[in-house]
Amino acid sequence: MVISDQSAGGVFVAPELRERLLAGVETIGESVLTIYRRDFAVETKADDSPVTEADMLAHHALDDLLAELTPGVPVLSEESQVAPYDVRRGWRRYWLVDPLDGTKEFIKRSDDFTLNLALVEGGVPVFGIVHAPALGLSWFGQVGEGAWRREAGEERAIRVRPLPATDEAPWRLVGSRSHGLTALTAFRARLPHHAFISRGSSLKLCLVAEGVVDLYPRFGPTCEWDTAAGQAVVTAAGGEVLAARNLLPLRCNRQASLLNPDFIVCGHRDARWEQALAASLAEAGGNGDGG
Repeated sequence: MVISDQSAGGVFVAPELRERLLAGVETIGESVLTIYRRDFAVETKADDSPVTEADMLAHHALDDLLAELTPGVPVLSEESQVAPYDVRRGWRRYWLVDPLDGTKEFIKRSDDFTLNLALVEGGVPVFGIVHAPALGLSWFGQVGEGAWRREAGEERAIRVRPLPATDEAPWRLVGSRSHGLTALTAFRARLPHHAFISRGSSLKLCLVAEGVVDLYPRFGPTCEWDTAAGQAVVTAAGGEVLAARNLLPLRCNRQASLLNPDFIVCGHRDARWEQALAASLAEAGGNGDGG
């Protein structure tokens, strides 16, 4: 299996490896679905977040998949013991995994949960897979090569959409159902005419990547494993994932903490939403300045 330094984005995941990763993630998703469709226990982690047997099944299965296909490449998973930063800071290339993003959605029997797998190079997510088992959908992207949506084995290329003129069509926003609602309300109040939908998990990034929505503002805590795979897909599709306070791309593994700052996912930059974002953060406050 090959990961090389030959693509326009600097790192290239060879087609054979890409296909085996996709097939492996989708197979693991089928096992997650089996649990989803029956009764399951819910436990609480030390940080007071929930965890289910599906989280742990996906964690161990993805660990095994990556050890088989890319031996020697470190893996950082939400459900693993996080290596000390003195160790992680020496990782030029590693896998960043969220075995089950949207555990609360999973528990509520919402279909908005995903398996997230990202290859990070020099702090930049350069390849990502986001798989939504209950929806039968996968999105994947290789920075410098492109992004795709996959359903029932059929793939089509995806791209962010041009931001429409608001006198012709409303902008489209997607947001969290439960996080950062005060800042989100302040942001929306300053925007031109727009439509809004709420969805769970990293699906929101994929909706920007495939041109279904234009903006995804996120106010409130997330971790790097929540966003890295989706960020790779968005970037490969021509969009950006930017720290909200300085509008610089999110980066991984730059500090001991794995928390992201507030951020915004966009298909295209525009002064109107940039000004609305700055004003709403000043009014409602933010959780960091990123970079």
